[in-house]
Amino acid sequence: MDITDVVERISRKFASKGINIDRKKIESKVTRLVEEFGVNPSEAERTVLNEFSREYSVPGTAGGRSAEQKDIGEIASGEWVTIQGKVVALTQSPSPSVSQTGILADPTGAIRFVAWARSQAPALQQGRWYRLESAVVDEYRGVPKQNIHSGTTVAEIESDVALVPSLSQISKLKPGVGSVRAKVIEEWEPNHERMLETGLLGDESGVIKFIIWKEEGKERLEPGTVYSIYYALVDEFNGRLSLNLSSAVYIPEEGDLDVKRGDTVKGVIIHVAPGSGLIKRCPVEGCNRTLSRQNYCPVHEIQQKFRYDLRVKGVLDDGKKAKNILFSREIVEALTGITLDEAIKLAESNPLGMDEVFYRIRDAVTGRYYSCSGSEIEGRILAKKCEKLAFNPADLAALINRAAGESP
Repeated sequence: MDITDVVERISRKFASKGINIDRKKIESKVTRLVEEFGVNPSEAERTVLNEFSREYSVPGTAGGRSAEQKDIGEIASGEWVTIQGKVVALTQSPSPSVSQTGILADPTGAIRFVAWARSQAPALQQGRWYRLESAVVDEYRGVPKQNIHSGTTVAEIESDVALVPSLSQISKLKPGVGSVRAKVIEEWEPNHERMLETGLLGDESGVIKFIIWKEEGKERLEPGTVYSIYYALVDEFNGRLSLNLSSAVYIPEEGDLDVKRGDTVKGVIIHVAPGSGLIKRCPVEGCNRTLSRQNYCPVHEIQQKFRYDLRVKGVLDDGKKAKNILFSREIVEALTGITLDEAIKLAESNPLGMDEVFYRIRDAVTGRYYSCSGSEIEGRILAKKCEKLAFNPADLAALINRAAGESP
């Protein structure tokens, strides 16, 4: 269906009632719905007809039935619906074109909402219930969102419905909004100046990356603590899920969780990448970034009061597949016999400085066989435990025989 045809039909319907509407105004509204919100042309036509019917108080002009009212847990991307929900979170607007963002919830589920500035919709308040008529559902990076546009009617309503978010296992999360009970098992080095905290959460079913952006009232999670986390955004990127806790409510809980930390991988270290060995980290609270050789932090610039650390960024090959792997200081010390204090003294007393530490650690682990357990996040195994394996000639023979069999 062509947009020009839609504009022509809308214009004629109102002209038949004695009302002449600027065609450019009609075309602008239809085009925005179709191109900006991904609404199909027939639904865009119905939305614009309804909007102008209300504006000019013209009965009998609206196209078809009004948007179907649905529970939040039932709606899907591409639908044009009416919903009722409670504002359980408000988040910072990502751009001037967006007047407000947050999360709406009802007893069946929750969804992110976006109110566009051009809609001139009334501001929603956290903790209040609203009815949104003729709202459009689309998605961004796999996450469904409810769009409040110029054709959406927003009305505050009274409701005494109690919301009790349903907790999900990490392994069963899907893009959208989710609630979990999980343990903070790792803190990572933030890679953005607006990031308050990032790391790894885990429960009995698996692990997932989390991010908290710097916003007023947001606090860091404590490592080793179990939290009930409600209404977090579940984002998807490159096929991997992560939790954005900037919209979430998180409450520390008593007790502990047995966290599934991933499978065990075995193989030989075939490569140790630059950035391994003795490194310097930014001392600014909440940063922890790796510094350059000139002690430069990409966020906090020159840092003379840095702190030292040890790590290995390597490649482990099991004969079938090569995997990136990261060893923390504790594992590096255990596998190489070189402690952090010894590495610092070596760098300070040797002409090659930190390069000498790199060479010694590289030579100590390259070509050795290891069994490592940890979590695979963003294509890299974060090893939590690693032990040396004795060389087995039978394994080498099996690899050679398989390679010979696969040769053309």
